[in-house]
Amino acid sequence: MSNNAAAVETPGPVVINRVPLWLAVAITVVISLPFGLWFGKYNFTLWCAFIAWAEYFALGAKPRAIPTILISFGYAAVLTGLSLAIIPIFGFLPTMVTPGDIPTAVSLFIVIAFMVYSMKWSHHFIDGSLPFFNGISMGLAVFFTSSYPQLGPASLMPITAAIWATAMAAFGILLGVITVLLQFPAKR
Repeated sequence: MSNNAAAVETPGPVVINRVPLWLAVAITVVISLPFGLWFGKYNFTLWCAFIAWAEYFALGAKPRAIPTILISFGYAAVLTGLSLAIIPIFGFLPTMVTPGDIPTAVSLFIVIAFMVYSMKWSHHFIDGSLPFFNGISMGLAVFFTSSYPQLGPASLMPITAAIWATAMAAFGILLGVITVLLQFPAKR
């Protein structure tokens, strides 16, 4: 055999799932339902958790995706909550249609522009651009739908909503891990 001959690579172990994905997902949804139905004002925001669950799969469904999701999602959600908390600073601005619309827009513009600019500072933000932008949208959605425990002073509710959205993202990641485990993957 000459030195120029192509080397034949043997494939690594192949992972086979003993339970199909469709069944593992259905089981995981049923497992998650009590968290969204039985805790009253502490019900989990499952739609937020399901988004992070999808992110886990979009980023490879491997444990190495967990820090990227948590860091990107959490950073964006918490800074979005902060942008909502500082709206009163811009209360001197006029309103167009409803009270607070211009102050809200100005606050969100400033903080979100900073957040997106800051993406270049961390590989987690770049690799995790999907959870990053979902952190913004879920932070806003959880706050504006009041889908979080109403604890503490009203001025801190945007931060509470952001923390709740981030906790729901962590729960969603757990759902992703459970889904993978329910498939009983085996190397062959």
